Amino acid sequence: MIPAIEKASAIEIKQFQEAKLKELLAYLKERSPYYSALFQRENIAVDLVNTLEDLQKLPVTTKTQLQEHNESFFCVPRHEIIDYATTSGTLGSPVTFGLTDSDLERLAYNEAISFACAGVQKGDVVQLMTTMDRRFMAGLAYFLGLRKLGAGVIRVGAGIPELQWDSIVKYKPKYLVTVPSFLLKLIEYAEQHGIDYKNSGIKGVLCIGESLRNQDFSPTVLTKRITDKWPVQLFSTYASTEMSTAFTECEYFQGGHHHPELIITEVLDDNNNPVVEGESGELTITTLGVEAMPLLRFKTGDIVQLHTESCPCGKNSLRVGPVLGRKQHMIKYKGTTLYPPAMHDLLTYFEGVKSHVIEISTNELGTDEILIKIASDNPSEDLLNQIKDHFRAKLRVSPKIEFIAQDIINKLIFAPMSRKPITFIDKRT
Repeated sequence: MIPAIEKASAIEIKQFQEAKLKELLAYLKERSPYYSALFQRENIAVDLVNTLEDLQKLPVTTKTQLQEHNESFFCVPRHEIIDYATTSGTLGSPVTFGLTDSDLERLAYNEAISFACAGVQKGDVVQLMTTMDRRFMAGLAYFLGLRKLGAGVIRVGAGIPELQWDSIVKYKPKYLVTVPSFLLKLIEYAEQHGIDYKNSGIKGVLCIGESLRNQDFSPTVLTKRITDKWPVQLFSTYASTEMSTAFTECEYFQGGHHHPELIITEVLDDNNNPVVEGESGELTITTLGVEAMPLLRFKTGDIVQLHTESCPCGKNSLRVGPVLGRKQHMIKYKGTTLYPPAMHDLLTYFEGVKSHVIEISTNELGTDEILIKIASDNPSEDLLNQIKDHFRAKLRVSPKIEFIAQDIINKLIFAPMSRKPITFIDKRT
């Protein structure tokens, strides 16, 4: 189920996207209160934007603008909105997104081709270990995509290893959709209760929320810890509410595949200029085919690298490499630049670390301070020193670390109003 445009030449893909871009700009000028006012205020002639390179003539859209002018981004009347979703609010106030019937169909198409990219086929059974409620777009998208693909769906929701294994044993799913670190809890539960998880019939897992690959596509510590015990295929998938589009790995695990018919991608530096090919920068997207709330040059906040060489799977569209981190989460610590994903992965190396939270604050000198709170069944000075030595070896610095009780750390991780586990808290002023 590879869309023809993804197998087209780079020139054909570019020409296709440029035609779609012109359609989008005309739509925004006519229907978007925010963008039509912007074009008029900045004296922007959208008719002169004809190529992808011409995107540089247009201003970017930021999360702050979305938060401050949320209503003005809607291009359709409220009675045409079929579903409401919100962003998670990780980097500020949540933003409301409305979806029309056409937008839901586009979302289903996106997930159908994304699941197919990872090998899911019609008739396969897939267990969803993510929430579908609490205005969470992803859970709904997975369900719609699998339904469009013709796959069976088991909607279990997040957490509860006992219930997950009950469904796996009973319904024999071939694929799972979950946060990868939860797989360690599934393995632990299976080992404690005599479940033969290696012969459970699970072939692959589509993983969200945590990185599976390093920048060179080698497996992270988390990936190795999972697959050393449970030899399943782990597929990385990257998406956001704002994009309404997913970048999912194929069986070659060389980055998330881009769908040219759904989204235009740029990678920009701090001055909003395109980075040199092969360099990392902030992923900036323009959505195609969205009715209710299309976005033009939206800066996602995620630092990534694009890969343009053809993939052995037959697709010629570009691929998005592993997310290095979020721009606003960048930490300057003792002269070293750090991102939370690298620290999360290092902590996964230690089986004695049951759960953790990374807190960033500003010290009396006005610089970044890191405190890692850890829950462990066997806290000890030896474990503490091992962790600090590992940090020094891999990241050149060692942050402050303290042990706290599991019930206390659970209150931080599983905040009542959050849809996702919270493992990073930014308290910087």
